[in-house]
Amino acid sequence: MIRAVVFDLDNTLVDFMAMKRQAIDAAIHAMIDAGLNLTADEIRNRIDAIYKERGMEFQSVFDQLLYDIFNKVDYKILSAGIIAYRRAREAALVPYQHVYLTLVELLKRGLKLAVVSDAPAREAWLRLCYLNFHHIFDVVVTYDDTGERKPKPGPFRKALEMLKVKPEEALMVGDWAERDMIGAANIGMKTVFARYGDTFGTVETHADYEINDVKELLRIVDERSSGK
Repeated sequence: MIRAVVFDLDNTLVDFMAMKRQAIDAAIHAMIDAGLNLTADEIRNRIDAIYKERGMEFQSVFDQLLYDIFNKVDYKILSAGIIAYRRAREAALVPYQHVYLTLVELLKRGLKLAVVSDAPAREAWLRLCYLNFHHIFDVVVTYDDTGERKPKPGPFRKALEMLKVKPEEALMVGDWAERDMIGAANIGMKTVFARYGDTFGTVETHADYEINDVKELLRIVDERSSGK
């Protein structure tokens, strides 16, 4: 019997990479308009290098970019970039198709819902609140809550403990095979690979189920609840 569904956030509930690309592109053109004398490709390559070194959640990427170029931060250029980034991010931050419908249907079935994300707490909650998802989930576990990233067991175990369910009573839904699927399976959870959010071209998912649309999750929950 499934009593809870645990979701990854980025590229499972929202298309994080598409949002990031659109926001970065907007920021690049705004910084050029504000006086940054580099081509868009040159700036993009520098930003990509910073993210590769510091991680995609690094919050001072534009500060670092400008310091690397000028040995100081030009606040006119920085401000233009930040404002453009935020405006584009808000416009692009939308859930995948059928996510809201699926969450509502899971709630109707009496299931508990959780998010387990490697994002910092502030960023995860900002995304959830912007999407009006912050009231839907019973539990949200971020990197700041455990100090561990998936596939380590800490984030999964904390979510299950807070949900008060056993591992075999929960499904883990995510887009990253090595982190979401293997990490959850290692503690006894059943796993669902969100192929629609896969950005790696994953071949071997290590998952119990694969879905191409999040609404397919409802069939899996119903089948497991009926003992099939």
